[in-house]
Amino acid sequence: MKKSLKKVVIAVLIMAFVSIGYGCGDTKKIGNNIYDTYGFINSGEKRNENVEYKIIIGNVVWSILLVETIIAPLYFWGFSIYEPVGLKDKSKPKGAI
Repeated sequence: MKKSLKKVVIAVLIMAFVSIGYGCGDTKKIGNNIYDTYGFINSGEKRNENVEYKIIIGNVVWSILLVETIIAPLYFWGFSIYEPVGLKDKSKPKGAI
């Protein structure tokens, strides 16, 4: 694949991400609050100790596939690698699956 064609394909993929809502993670309404995805850069602002989060596998895959762009992995890992699932179960011991 020629370099110019490769750049066009990457640009189209990035535009597709933007148009479909920044990857695969979704915000979630739990009770009366809305919780957003978070990553390593904004975890102090977005992460809530009472909410259970899971890794967004789609964003991990896209980060690996688009590693050459630098911007896509930075966005995914920095701002959208975890998504809210629900409130934490207080009866479960810490670390239990």
